[in-house]
Amino acid sequence: MLLQFNFKNFKSFKDDTTLDLTSTRISEFSNHVVTIANEHILPVAAIFGANASGKSNVQEAFRYMVTYVLQSLNYGGNDSLSDKKNIELFKPTPFLFDSESKNDESSFEVYFIDSEENGAKTYNYGFTVNNTGVCEEWLNYRSKTSRKEFKQIFYRKGNDYDFSGLPKKIQENLKISLEKETLVVSLGAKLKIEKLKFVRDWFLKNEFADFGKPIENFFLSQLVPKGLADNKDVQQKVINYFATFDPSIIDLKVDVLKSDNDIDGNLRIAAVHKMIDSEETASIPLQNESAGTLKMFALYPMLQSVLDTGGVFFIDELNARLHPLLVRAFIITFLDKSLNVNHAQLIFTSHDSWQLNGNLLRRDEIWFTEKDRNGVSNLYSLADFVDEDGTKIRKDENYEKNYLLGKYGAIPTLKHMDMFKERAK
Repeated sequence: MLLQFNFKNFKSFKDDTTLDLTSTRISEFSNHVVTIANEHILPVAAIFGANASGKSNVQEAFRYMVTYVLQSLNYGGNDSLSDKKNIELFKPTPFLFDSESKNDESSFEVYFIDSEENGAKTYNYGFTVNNTGVCEEWLNYRSKTSRKEFKQIFYRKGNDYDFSGLPKKIQENLKISLEKETLVVSLGAKLKIEKLKFVRDWFLKNEFADFGKPIENFFLSQLVPKGLADNKDVQQKVINYFATFDPSIIDLKVDVLKSDNDIDGNLRIAAVHKMIDSEETASIPLQNESAGTLKMFALYPMLQSVLDTGGVFFIDELNARLHPLLVRAFIITFLDKSLNVNHAQLIFTSHDSWQLNGNLLRRDEIWFTEKDRNGVSNLYSLADFVDEDGTKIRKDENYEKNYLLGKYGAIPTLKHMDMFKERAK
């Protein structure tokens, strides 16, 4: 499970920023907390804030880190045009409105813990990058019985390497093969070094959905669950999933379309509905269903994946085109330990203030982003928020009302749109 994500100098976030999924000592909804070894971890984090306050950039920072870990082997080593394009595509985007930060490196770091079955070790992995490649990279771990001290597996800074925590027989291979743009973890996973492959595989478990971007929204709409074409069990799971929010869909028809060269191509999916005046059924193309139904269908493959692997599901604009009760049911899937047996985590952004009404999320599961007059975003938790009197927020407060009144910040500064007034001549 993810314990903490730290990043700095990425897009609108200029300073050190922390998203902490370890629980604080508060009393509400103690059943949400997952305990592994000495860690008490939250399965959900909800991020609220005004438009352009930086909510999406928290997701983008985490996605950048995941993408760099999974693909850094493609970023260097050749002078081909395609390789240069890859390097350009994945250069970091620092905070650009400051002469120092725009030329400075960006940093990304995670703390995560393995399951009790695998020894409940806690790992600390991170790296810094700039326009020329990796500046620094580190990997440490802490055993279940150690409360504080981390032991180093490797450390890298510039051309200096300390691989003392890795098998000696592969240390020289790493030094010889490592490119400036490539991460040690990525290369080590390729070389099948167990400790490094384990870290790389943790990043593989994470999923992302950004419904605020039209291109990605279209891509997500094309996703289908693995095995949907020919596995009746998969089809039945999807039908049961649909039944939780649209019981009128009683079955699916799935046809595999053949291309001109007789190779299996795309799927044609139809939703089957029962006729209201007979026992017969009628089918309509799935793409003709409501936008909300299509969004839930797009979410299903990734939801199933993270529930199976115990990964992190990061969703931007979870509330878009979904009824509030459906959003609530989606969130509860991660809070209900009988459904979320592998301790998957949900991190989402939203504009729906009803989720702050106090009967769904803990104070430490609620986060806000706010951008100051210099364009710098800040991320903070409701549990850590201190009002103007120096008092922390109580659990019996009306979070939704106080948020909309501006007590916690992170709301838009509005002015009358008087540019539309008719001017008297």
